[in-house]
Amino acid sequence: MQPEREDLDAFSRGAAVRPERGLFSFTHQKILNGILIIVTVGYPFLVWFCLDYFQPRVFALGMVALFLLRDLLQPNPLSKRHRFFTPVCVLFMLAVALINQISWLQAYPVFVSLLFFGVFAYSLVIPPSAIERLARLQDPQLSPKGITYTRKVTQVWSVFFLCNAAVSVATIAYGDPWIWSVYNGFIFYLLMGLLMAVEMIIRRKVRASY
Repeated sequence: MQPEREDLDAFSRGAAVRPERGLFSFTHQKILNGILIIVTVGYPFLVWFCLDYFQPRVFALGMVALFLLRDLLQPNPLSKRHRFFTPVCVLFMLAVALINQISWLQAYPVFVSLLFFGVFAYSLVIPPSAIERLARLQDPQLSPKGITYTRKVTQVWSVFFLCNAAVSVATIAYGDPWIWSVYNGFIFYLLMGLLMAVEMIIRRKVRASY
């Protein structure tokens, strides 16, 4: 009977420890996600500020470390989105570290916009569209009219990301780091928020019509 009691005690100890490890991973995952959100939103201003003190490759390798740590501490299997975006972004930052030029760090917002444009445009060629996928999370029985609407919204976002990439390239070519930072770190998010607000108003009117 003693071995059974020892096994039961070991199992109980293991069950008590596992949640703590899970909580530890979950806490660190939340912290890293928060850091990544801050770094992503404030990326242009961080680049503008940090390059007075660090080389571009140091900043790029720091971004790589954040991406990899976030995925290593991911408690659940990565979603398809993360399995695609994380390796691509890591490869881009490794290229930046290798080249070690500020213009390549500045090109990261262009790269991300083109990445989103590619995803949205591809979903128009190979349905369902990106916005339809998101809409079906709330309404699995999306009507044909709703499918048509989400396809149009996907087209709008595709154009938005493509135009943003073009404007971002223009800010790099202009050569003023402050203008680049203000557009990519503030004006871009302002325009994106405005587009989301307008789309939300239109969406309510469209949903009310069927």
